Amino acid sequence: MSQEQARPPQSDRDPIKYGDVFNVKGDLASKTIAPRDAATMQAAESRVLGETRKGGPASTVQSAARVNMREGFIGGDDATDVARDPGTKVAERNIGDDRIITEKIAGQVVAQDIEPRVERTTPGSTLDPEVVTIGEALEAAAISAGEKPVDQSDAAAIQAAEVRATGINEVLPGGIGAEAQSAANLNLRAIRDEDKITLSDVLGDATSKLPADKAVTREDAEGVIAAEVRNKPDRQATPGGVAASLAAATRFYGNK
Repeated sequence: MSQEQARPPQSDRDPIKYGDVFNVKGDLASKTIAPRDAATMQAAESRVLGETRKGGPASTVQSAARVNMREGFIGGDDATDVARDPGTKVAERNIGDDRIITEKIAGQVVAQDIEPRVERTTPGSTLDPEVVTIGEALEAAAISAGEKPVDQSDAAAIQAAEVRATGINEVLPGGIGAEAQSAANLNLRAIRDEDKITLSDVLGDATSKLPADKAVTREDAEGVIAAEVRNKPDRQATPGGVAASLAAATRFYGNK
């Protein structure tokens, strides 16, 4: 994808802003990139393109958000007004045999690509483009709490999300819920933190791992929250984690 030339941050001690990674102007250039912004772009790319493209704007924003979180510039559940800006979107139009893909953040073009048109069928192709799916919410958790080692509360929440996405009332062999449970079990035996499996390892491509998907509802979010907190000693959902990401879908986007 022909992305605008990126510019390095002014200092290693500064948070990464939109003007550091995209050729944008005005207020947007000075805004610090937040995890929920990354989730918005990721969801937009997934809805229109059927995937989050490597090296594309969503991937760039995701990487920047992770750095800002790691350096303590911003929290895992934080968002700027960019996350809710109606000018942040991915659009495609067909001209002859070509497909033109344009990606905007807060109304400013950050990438544009022309490629041969192909017929695409994706699991989310019949879903309302204004809402966030369970798979997309799980991928958002991979951004906002991606470095967190998977524990039993995460596994329970992911399994509950999988059940609600698929409508199958059991953990699917080889599915994302089973993968999360295996990760939680392995992490109990891991001595070093760097050897532990993280949420980003399990949820980074959650949409493609789910055999079916659906828009997040408040009932879905409440069920996943209940599954997560039942397995936490403090009975509190992880900030930016699985339950928080599904809840955010019902607060920030068009989900009901």
